[in-house]
Amino acid sequence: MTVSSKELRGLVTRALNVLPVHADELRDLDAALGDGDLGITIRSGSAAVVKALAALSDDARVADVLLAAGKAFSTANPSTFAALVGGGLLAAAKAVSGTEEVGRADALAVGRAVAARIVERGKSQLGDKTVLDALLPSLDTLEASQGSATALLDAMIATAQEGVVETASTQSRKGRAAWMQERSIGHADPGATAYVRFLQALREAFDA
Repeated sequence: MTVSSKELRGLVTRALNVLPVHADELRDLDAALGDGDLGITIRSGSAAVVKALAALSDDARVADVLLAAGKAFSTANPSTFAALVGGGLLAAAKAVSGTEEVGRADALAVGRAVAARIVERGKSQLGDKTVLDALLPSLDTLEASQGSATALLDAMIATAQEGVVETASTQSRKGRAAWMQERSIGHADPGATAYVRFLQALREAFDA
């Protein structure tokens, strides 16, 4: 199953209109490990992306959608998470240049590009208790799975949720959370949680 660029814009818009309902949850998770600004980042970033996507022309391609989303999200709030995710989306746009629809292989290329940029700019890796602990395993699941878009999302969500649960038992190694050392154990990573909430919102958007 493939999704056209126009359909992608609609799905992402519906998902990001819902995502801010989790802002308080993400703020509290982030406050337990850092400065608590993730809720604001998600709320302002989601609104900025929705506005940017609405301004695109009807013939915008997938790369245009990713470029607009990346620029909007990264500039809506001066946080590390915004910069990493926004930069990842800008890198992903290059991976699907000229594409007018998204299939499983395209979605995987986008995800891998986002993850690679986060690894590069964040100097982080799997196991550091970051968004990568949910993102990377979910991409492995996507690569190994077949089926409809919703079936693939369901599989990715299940894997990403497992990754979030595992982060609660590990110590933070990156960012402000690393300062807490052993005290960071027992708290799920907020960035990984935000990724799961986005996947869930995107899944719901297919049924909206």
